[in-house]
Amino acid sequence: MAVSPAAGALAFRPRRASVVLGLCAGLVALAFLASLAIGPVTIAPGRILDILAAALAGERASGAALREAVIVLDVRLPRTLLGLLVGGGIALAGAVTQGIFRNPLADPGLIGISNGAALAAAAWIVAGSHVAGYLPLALADLGLPVMAFCGALVATVALYAISTHEGRTSVVTMLFAGIAIAALAAAGTGLLVFAASDQQLRDFTFWSFGSLGGATWAKVAALLPFMALLVLISTRLPRALDALALGEAEAFHVGIDVQRAKWLAILGIAAGAGASVAVAGVIGFIGLVVPHLIRLMVGPGHRLLLPCAGLLGGALLLGADVVARTVVSPAELPLGVVTAGFGAPFFLWLLLRKRAALMG
Repeated sequence: MAVSPAAGALAFRPRRASVVLGLCAGLVALAFLASLAIGPVTIAPGRILDILAAALAGERASGAALREAVIVLDVRLPRTLLGLLVGGGIALAGAVTQGIFRNPLADPGLIGISNGAALAAAAWIVAGSHVAGYLPLALADLGLPVMAFCGALVATVALYAISTHEGRTSVVTMLFAGIAIAALAAAGTGLLVFAASDQQLRDFTFWSFGSLGGATWAKVAALLPFMALLVLISTRLPRALDALALGEAEAFHVGIDVQRAKWLAILGIAAGAGASVAVAGVIGFIGLVVPHLIRLMVGPGHRLLLPCAGLLGGALLLGADVVARTVVSPAELPLGVVTAGFGAPFFLWLLLRKRAALMG
């Protein structure tokens, strides 16, 4: 499974990079338009572009056009932007997780990181109202993503400390540690649910299924700083992740500050997974599936893998959201159900493909 820095460098070809990045960007554009166009009221893509252009120019709609403008700008646009940020953040965090643990089965949703974020987010939902009343409104809106970020950070640090020994990360130990962390987080979440009021229980139940249905501009604004942190960190990690594929000692000998790279990666994983869980609930398998799809196209080099994973993750989650809100319309499927529907079979295929290596 190790990939040398040289191999990662060879995987980056400017022409191929341009093609793959263009393909991912095109998928994002298609998913963006589909998310804005499809719903109980179908709006033509050309009309959507007119509405967005008018909004950017500061023009105000009136008459029959006002209804469509309200649907696009106030209902669907924040949901679409939130989906792009959440999907991109989860996929990018998944790619970094697989790189830092040097294992293709690592994913924030499968190894307990998302569960740690969910526990901290549940604590804020149940007990945060007592604190939020004393905070300015802007800080109160950040309470949930900040708590989820802290929960994901604690879970990631614990997982890394347990599964890594003398610079080597054991896949078996990582998976079992992830199961244990997820179980502990689920137990804590259960206690919080038991203590929750009826309204808090409804809020938590709706949130825990995974959905973009509660998207607002405030949530988009609260998520942006954490996604910006993840993107900033990911721009500084490709060379380190390529080198770490050989092992920590080898990475050190080629000039990588291993400890700094590890802590940067852990911080980025916590920002992406934690904040995404806070605003959209637990959405599984995006962080596992997307990096593998990108590797099939461009190889293991992280210089191209990371940005492509972010783009494709956003497009894939928007596509899943369109399915979730149309397949049983006027009801809406939990988004986590849709992503698990295609992610779980992919995970089983991956396990069968890697079975010999895992048993060895």
